[in-house]
Amino acid sequence: MKDFIIPWDDADMGTPAREGPPVTLTIDGFDVTVPEGTSVMRAAAEAGLQIPKLCASDNMEAFGSCRLCAVEIEGRRGTPASCTTPVTPGMVVHTQTPKIVKLRRSVMELYISDHPLDCLTCSANGDCELQDMAGMVGLRDVRYRAPAGRDAANHFRTRDTSGQVNPAYIPKDESNPYFTYDPAKCIVCSRCVRACDEVQGTFALTIEGRGFDSRVSFGARTDDALASDCVSCGACVQACPTATLQEKSVIELGTPQRSVITTCAYCGVGCSFKAELNGDRLVRMVPYKHGKANRGHSCVKGRFAYGYANHKDRILNPMIRDRIDQPWREVGWDEALTFAARRMRGLQDRYGRNSIGVITSSRSTNEETYLVQKLARAVFRNNNTDTCARVCHSPTGYGLGQAFGTSAGTQDFDSVAHADVVVVIGANPTDGHPVFASRLKKRLRQGARLIVIDPRRIDLVKSPHIRAAHHLPLRPGTNVAVVTAMAHVIVTEGLMDQAFIRERCDWDEFQDYAAFVADPRHSPEATAMLTGVNPDDLRAAARLYATGGNGAIYYGLGVTEHSQGSTTVMGIANLAMLTGNIGRPGVGVNPLRGQNNVQGSCDMGSFPHELPGYRHVKNPDVRAIFEEAWGVPIDPEPGLRIPNMLDAAVEGTFKGLYCQGEDILQSDPDTKHVAAGLAAMECVIVHDLFLNETANYAHVFLPGSTFLEKDGTFTNAERRINRVRRVMAPRNGYADWEVTQLLANAMGAGWTYTHPAQIMDEIAATTPSFAGVDYALLEEKGSVQWPCNEAHPEGTPLMHVDGFVRGRGRFIVTEYVATDERTGPRFPLLLTTGRILSQYNVGAQTRRTENVVWHAEDVLEIHPHDAEVRGVSDGDWVHLASRAGETSLRAVLTDRVSPGVVYTTFHHPDTQANVITTDYSDWATNCPEYKVTAVQVRLSNGPTDWQEGYNAHAERARRILAAE
Repeated sequence: MKDFIIPWDDADMGTPAREGPPVTLTIDGFDVTVPEGTSVMRAAAEAGLQIPKLCASDNMEAFGSCRLCAVEIEGRRGTPASCTTPVTPGMVVHTQTPKIVKLRRSVMELYISDHPLDCLTCSANGDCELQDMAGMVGLRDVRYRAPAGRDAANHFRTRDTSGQVNPAYIPKDESNPYFTYDPAKCIVCSRCVRACDEVQGTFALTIEGRGFDSRVSFGARTDDALASDCVSCGACVQACPTATLQEKSVIELGTPQRSVITTCAYCGVGCSFKAELNGDRLVRMVPYKHGKANRGHSCVKGRFAYGYANHKDRILNPMIRDRIDQPWREVGWDEALTFAARRMRGLQDRYGRNSIGVITSSRSTNEETYLVQKLARAVFRNNNTDTCARVCHSPTGYGLGQAFGTSAGTQDFDSVAHADVVVVIGANPTDGHPVFASRLKKRLRQGARLIVIDPRRIDLVKSPHIRAAHHLPLRPGTNVAVVTAMAHVIVTEGLMDQAFIRERCDWDEFQDYAAFVADPRHSPEATAMLTGVNPDDLRAAARLYATGGNGAIYYGLGVTEHSQGSTTVMGIANLAMLTGNIGRPGVGVNPLRGQNNVQGSCDMGSFPHELPGYRHVKNPDVRAIFEEAWGVPIDPEPGLRIPNMLDAAVEGTFKGLYCQGEDILQSDPDTKHVAAGLAAMECVIVHDLFLNETANYAHVFLPGSTFLEKDGTFTNAERRINRVRRVMAPRNGYADWEVTQLLANAMGAGWTYTHPAQIMDEIAATTPSFAGVDYALLEEKGSVQWPCNEAHPEGTPLMHVDGFVRGRGRFIVTEYVATDERTGPRFPLLLTTGRILSQYNVGAQTRRTENVVWHAEDVLEIHPHDAEVRGVSDGDWVHLASRAGETSLRAVLTDRVSPGVVYTTFHHPDTQANVITTDYSDWATNCPEYKVTAVQVRLSNGPTDWQEGYNAHAERARRILAAE
């Protein structure tokens, strides 16, 4: 298969690359120089000499079981496997001697004798390594019959307890919605098992039986894929050299013939994929081995959950209506844009320039986000622009900006391979960032130590072959107290890195900070009643982080989505500076961004007080850059954040909203308040793929395009700018950046962009951290990490290597302030929220794929003790109520949560979990406090009156008039 976008060699080199001093050897008369430790197989591949193989792959360690890669080495007896034989200086290798040719042909003959010969009708025809290798070794005939225990078609039969062969077949396993398992075609190369172990780290597969009866087993009692521990990452399918494990899409649509390299549009890992097609029909998504974020791995969402692009619910024509109680009317693009432009201008004429605004999306490209905030500033002439990135990670920007001088993580994902101690706080990587989690688990299996700080017992605490050294199950809302207690231990026991602090940080500020944390009131013992964390465990965790070698901290929304989210981020930065864990591989402070372009959304100036590059609108020199580029004056006053827009709408002063790719009615807190704000507006423009919950209150619907239908860039959690490439034509007629430009021009802007590359050029010209970025560089390098400028022309994988961006690192006092959201007799439990592996954000995409097999509804996790007190059994409907609202959902009894804590997800609009969450928010950024809500749980008979009323309203709001 050919990549026509990037001409990089995508060949499988057989075994992983090594680092070491150079070694020169001779292979078939050619001198080859490779690093020490390289296998003979890879050395041959480096020289362009292919050695046949079946069990070897360059993303796994050598296994040496297939014997097809045998070679002869001068001075050595026998025919060693080239995959398991390391090179030595002066080694002379022969890969095509008569002896080797005969041996390989005999080995292949044995494989083929145990394999169906239905190649012409096999779904892997044209994409089968077994077929390719048979041709490569010149096999033309098979002398052996199928072994006993199989029929003529080579299907397995089972044996009873006496060993007698039974006539029943082992059928093809089609339980997984995305791939099939056909045991008849298995050659027992073990590649799938090893991929599951070494690459994914789930250990869901094993080899069952012996000899000709051996086969791959999913290990579940029912021995099918769906019931097993398989997480459907696709690593086994990608590793399989035959049609034993095969995508159902390939079986249905045929072997793909071309591919385009693009970037996944789900989480903030930013995996690179080959979108493989027949014509313009997408057949499968295969993780790209040269992707620097994912290194050829994937998860169930990026690998398989792309079917929403062709879902029947997708809206492909613009629609308008005068009032939200009317049905939608399909119109042409010109009519819809004219309608929207007149309404928005009319609102400004009646209510003032600041009466309208925009919301950008963390799922849109950098270029699209840049245009949306430009629409607000250059066309609406105000700074009323906000983003869902503020709703999740704005404390990261503020906290790290205050401490280090830049609003982003410090490392690349490769850095985790050098970590000795890893702290995961307020994050669940196996569910939210599974590809990074696989890399983390690999490092943990190699001996790194893990500290988990989370109210729930997430999978990383204990799962196959890994176990956290410490789990600190803190009470929700007490992050600051726990982090400060860790600092107390480090300072009072003299475990800090004074040399680093004196050299790199402000010493006077450190002295003040050290005196603050050394106060006995911050000790683990003094805070234990508050946090619920065992003092001995906390002390041991602090000592481990401070003294265990390279210490890396990874955190997520469990840190930021609190009333003290910014304070916790600054506390985490303090820990890193205290211990000198900044500025080299294996250390750092690393936010795990929830959505694909959260980082880029922030970078592009989506906040009402910041222009692109995190520069305040009040600064005349910054405004001057954009005023010259855009030809209009920039308002120096910060605009409204989303909560302020909603408040102003209820008050009657904010009247119009353009919302691109964001569903604030489902994703933002206090759903009733969001609904009231939207209902009070006179023109809500929703630009999206589906009639989402926010569209229930919209007057204009502009159909959006998927990531498969556009060009642009995403910026992932490690500041990596990745290209998004158009795989197919937009089904709605326009890419999203074109729609925004059409709306701007309908309002008189006169924009003339013809390709996103021109938008990136404008970004580079106005934003210092992107100064060296253009599409030509991204094509050449594959991706770069900002800052990318004259000082760093190829990007910056590691930040703060020689000094902090702000000069000296700043220690900041982190006083714990309890949230105003308190438990009490009416609401005695604490609700915290999160995500699950199979679903993504509000579920608009993943709910329209087969991923619903794993998570068809949101459920409430509750501890058995709390359930027993309330008479709740597993699977019961329960009523979940807070001071803000109420909903009903089913209960799941589990000890993953501590007594007093309940947990749910927010992927399904039927539940509307955010009707429960309050409007409390971070003191610095207004990031909502999703993670701490006082609630009560009781038995219920089903959905609440509010849910039924909401669903009825949604159904009415989605009516579309039949085309005339």
